Amino acid sequence: MKNHFHVLVRIKSELEIVATLAPDRVLNPVRGGNIPSKQFSNLFNAYAQAFNKRYGIHGALFERPFNRKLINSELYLKRIILYIHNNPVHHGFCSHPIEYPWCSYLSCISIKPTKLHREAVIGWFDGEANFKTIHNGKLDIESIEGWLET
Repeated sequence: MKNHFHVLVRIKSELEIVATLAPDRVLNPVRGGNIPSKQFSNLFNAYAQAFNKRYGIHGALFERPFNRKLINSELYLKRIILYIHNNPVHHGFCSHPIEYPWCSYLSCISIKPTKLHREAVIGWFDGEANFKTIHNGKLDIESIEGWLET
């Protein structure tokens, strides 16, 4: 999108983090303040500074701070995925998510290596065939936006 983007990020639980740490880090697994919202803030600030430097401008690059929502059910998670994948369609950039190169839809159905947890995503939709079927249906983005408010 020209003026916004969507990212779905799963934050590991503290137990998952501790399980992967070296023994000397177990007592303080998030040493250094690795709070996700702070990390995103740092990323956006660094990007804005680099952009401004490159183009010789100054000031804020982003109009509003990022928005985050807690996903507390599998149904809500599926709705978020459908919303993200269909957002470029809604904004007229393409007619199907498979055509939008910056969308994870293609990574979900591809066999190419990816860091995306493809099996988990496909599993939430009860298989690749159902994943494709749901995405092939005509979606009313306003209805999805209504779902996301609940």
